[in-house]
Amino acid sequence: MLFARILGIVAVGTAVATITSGAALAQKKYDTGATDTEIKIGNIMPYSGPASAYGVIGKTEEAYFKMINDKGGINGRKVNFVTYDDAYSPPKAVEQVRKLVESDEVLAVFNPLGTPSNTAIQKYLNAKKIPQLFVATGATKWNDPKNFPWTMGWQPSYQSEAQIYAKWLLREKPDAKVAVLYQNDDFGKDYLKGTKDGFGGKASNIIMEESYEVSEPSIDGHIVKIKAANPDVFVIYATPKFAAQAIKKVAELSWKPLQIVTNVSSSVGGVMKPAGLENSQGILSATYGKDAGDPQWDSDPGMKKWSEFVDKYMPGTDKNDSFVVYGYGVAQTLAKVLEMCGDDLTRANVMKQAASLKDFAPDTLLPGVKINTSATDFAPISQLQMQRFKGEKWELFGEIISGDVPSQ
Repeated sequence: MLFARILGIVAVGTAVATITSGAALAQKKYDTGATDTEIKIGNIMPYSGPASAYGVIGKTEEAYFKMINDKGGINGRKVNFVTYDDAYSPPKAVEQVRKLVESDEVLAVFNPLGTPSNTAIQKYLNAKKIPQLFVATGATKWNDPKNFPWTMGWQPSYQSEAQIYAKWLLREKPDAKVAVLYQNDDFGKDYLKGTKDGFGGKASNIIMEESYEVSEPSIDGHIVKIKAANPDVFVIYATPKFAAQAIKKVAELSWKPLQIVTNVSSSVGGVMKPAGLENSQGILSATYGKDAGDPQWDSDPGMKKWSEFVDKYMPGTDKNDSFVVYGYGVAQTLAKVLEMCGDDLTRANVMKQAASLKDFAPDTLLPGVKINTSATDFAPISQLQMQRFKGEKWELFGEIISGDVPSQ
């Protein structure tokens, strides 16, 4: 009898525990922008203006989430991706982000592009405690979790990348005379600082620093001025339109320095082709992503998935455009974070999960390059490999190199 009573108590206790744990499992947490059926994500991108070559990134992300939705969404919820044109203009960026937050009521602002635009919206989004997640700029200041806990980068920092170029030059051409062309804003100045830091005691190797304004229609005059200084190495820290102009003008002047171009302007379709493939031979850069035009990735499982995605969701798109590879990789990272959030789709949990990525490898990253974040490290990618442009594609060389820029 006693044994039966004990069994009965245990059974009731088990039932209560089951009901309680079931209730806990069923409990869902939402902030504005998330429901049982939808996750609303905001984005700004320069679909027009001087940096419009980047516009394909936003189109790729939109297509990626359409693919995700066609497969049932994330944890059963469809992603509503709302994207606006900010024309690479900080005032316009502020206007569009306010619209996303106050009218569209998005859960997070994802991959807003450009250092000037992100600088303009950072304080607003942090004051509102809205994720400014995986910003499309490598400015070092996005890795500052202490002062800006709602802002996180994605790609390697510009300073890390610039240090890698300087270190490579010190090893391969220790006495080279270097001229640097840079955009006169946080984007360009970050690269310039990284270059000087990389050269260290040999910063005097930089014989010229020439800046240009993003509002200039042409930078040909700057290239003529730089050539007159007779450097051996010409480093181009410019956005795609201006990088293409610089490469083209160097060729027109029959000038043959060693040229290095920033990763964000290394797109074959967006920069090298407009500059002229014949003018782009031998140019150096560094990368963390696979080059879709490189046959070595033809049988790579990740790039096969990428190629199938482009064929189905972005037919007619130039597969040589590295911005399509970039857009896919960063969208895949956001999808991973949202998946990790489960049913706790609060803004705080989005940031918590984004800061908990361990050895995550999107389909499009180079082998050995992995995404790692923590509560004190908001720089997901910090590894790059040097590459040289040959024929119609980039060829990798050397080993994977890590930048060593600490958090702010």
